[in-house]
This record gives sequence, structure tokens and C-alpha cells, in this order.
Amino acid sequence: MRLDKFLSDMKYATRSQLKKDIRNGLVSVNNEIIHQSDYPVNENRDVVCYKGVPCVYEKYVYYMLYKPTGVVSATEDKKDKTVVDLLKDTGRNDLFPVGRLDKDTEGLLLLTNDGELAHNLLAPGRHVEKVYECSLKKPFDVSQQEALEQGVDIGEKKRTLPAKVVLLGEKKIALTITEGKFHQVKRMLQAVDNEVVFLKRVRMGGLHLDEELKPGAYRKLTAEEIAMLQSSKEGKVHKKC
Repeated sequence: MRLDKFLSDMKYATRSQLKKDIRNGLVSVNNEIIHQSDYPVNENRDVVCYKGVPCVYEKYVYYMLYKPTGVVSATEDKKDKTVVDLLKDTGRNDLFPVGRLDKDTEGLLLLTNDGELAHNLLAPGRHVEKVYECSLKKPFDVSQQEALEQGVDIGEKKRTLPAKVVLLGEKKIALTITEGKFHQVKRMLQAVDNEVVFLKRVRMGGLHLDEELKPGAYRKLTAEEIAMLQSSKEGKVHKKC
């Protein structure tokens, strides 16, 4: 791999700026100052330093965020803080959220720069499960559960796909869906004459929200979690873990 591509993939600076920095002697490989942008490096073996800081090559990165309420699931917004703003100290400027959570919804959100993986997780035909804890305005009953598990009319051409419901309390349920329609969970509960007053996503496919994370906190995925997500690229969808 070319030296400038190595550093460019890591998003340390623009390709043109990196070429200048390399010419100016700000980059070393195995403790030797290198001035050629096309100098070949082995990303798995060579020690590359940029401005004196060692660079560990990671083409793709994956972060689990406990999205808080009041933050929008976007890379930029003129009015509100975004989920990407919460991850500013990662050293990356190419992260984006996989899917979205409403501004007033909290919980599990994956941020990455792996576009292929994001596409596979969000593709409608994949039917990746998403689990939400829903606090409701009214008591939840058997008729509402039966309706949700059969699919309900939320004002679109087709009814929603059958959901799974677990009762967590008189006014609290865990709802599992395999679609990602606009405001889907809220619209589904409205369709059965109820209302969501608090919504939290706790699982997406085989990825569970880390119970040790607080709202606004994040961490890198573990090797096991990454391997599980990577398998989706090969057509294997993990619905449960």
C-alpha cells in the first residue's frame, strides 16, 4: 500500500495535505523519515508515525453509541447536535450512523465508515430484527398484542410485518420489528389505540446495547461483535445473539 493512501484511509488529513507533510519529513516508517508519497508500506507489519504519533491502520471502524434524547441521527445539522458530534474525539471524520433513531428516542446506534455493512444491515430484504423497549400511555392488553403480532395498518400500502411482543409491565413492552419505516414503532402503537411516551432501542440484529454505557457514551465494538456483523456481508443475518 502507498504511504499516502495508508494515512489517507485513516483520515489524518486530506490526500494533498498528506503529500506535503510527507515531503516535509513529518512521516516515518520503521523509524526512518520517508519523503516519497508512493513509498510502499505493509499495514500489518510496518510502524508508521505521523507527526511523531504511531498510526494503527484501521480501514473500517465500528462504534456502539448509547444515543441520548435531543440528539439527531445525522452527520450534520444546522440546529441540533448530531450523533457524530458525540464522537469527535475518535480521530475519524468519516463516521455515519447506521439507520436512525428519532430525536426523542434513545438507545443503541451503530456508527461506522463501512458502507457495505450498513447497507446489509438496513436492506429491507434482510429483515434484521430491531428490539425496542416501549413505555406506553395506556395499559397494554391482549388484543393490542395480537394485533401487533399479526401486522397493523399504519397508513401505508401494506400492513406492517408481524412483530414480536414481550410484556414488561402494565404499560411497558419490548417490541421486535424487522422493518424500518418512518416513526414505525410509534405509528404501530397508535394503530392499536395506544401511545409511546418513551422509546429505547436495545438490540439490532445480534448487537445488544451495552448495559454499562450511559446516554451519550460510546465504545468500540469488540472483535466478536465485529465478526458477527461482518458475517452479514456474506449473507448471514444474525437475528439473535
